[in-house]
Amino acid sequence: MSEPLLEFRGVAFAHPGGPPLFDDFHLALAPDERIALTGPNGSGKSTLLHLALGLLAPQRGAICALGRPRRTETDFEEVRRHVGLLFQNSDDQLFCTTVDEDVAFGPFNLGWPRERVEARTRAILHQLGIAHLAGRATYRLSEGEKRIVALATTLVMEPRALLLDEPTAGLDESARARLLEILIELKIPLLFATHDADLIARLATRVIRLGAGAPGAQQIFYRAWKC
Repeated sequence: MSEPLLEFRGVAFAHPGGPPLFDDFHLALAPDERIALTGPNGSGKSTLLHLALGLLAPQRGAICALGRPRRTETDFEEVRRHVGLLFQNSDDQLFCTTVDEDVAFGPFNLGWPRERVEARTRAILHQLGIAHLAGRATYRLSEGEKRIVALATTLVMEPRALLLDEPTAGLDESARARLLEILIELKIPLLFATHDADLIARLATRVIRLGAGAPGAQQIFYRAWKC
């Protein structure tokens, strides 16, 4: 059996002043899985994604990633280089003047050579069908275009896994269909929070339902999928 890329071991977490969202929570994302997180608002879906990348810290338990426990900020800096996160609000992810600058920001920040950054940026824009947007100002994009550009800023880093927070929320039918097409074609494991039943049916290999105020989770179904 392949070692999990991400794993929650006995995790407990509550926001300050709030009820427990998780208590002795266990979940593992294997390299051949695409796991959907469902449940009502406030059940901890986004929180779980943020815990996975060290943006929040559990009160108890361990977060393991890429084969070892992660505790310190330095530990999680390494994880963030290999595990991408698509935020629910694309404006939280796009902050440069133009699309190509936004997509190139991460690789430049890691010290990639300019030629490699420019080649990888062109490649990912072409792969996602948004090469024509390269010089566009991000604030002039539609919500659907912003979502795909935000996805490009994560995929350009060649992640080993991808976390998605409500990826189809707020999109019109055309933009939603295009994003779903892209996600289906990806060959990396996914952990994604969603209320979108069609997205779950077409993308997920396993579904975990979180309950508001409940410390555990319920597995709904599993089906095979291979990268």
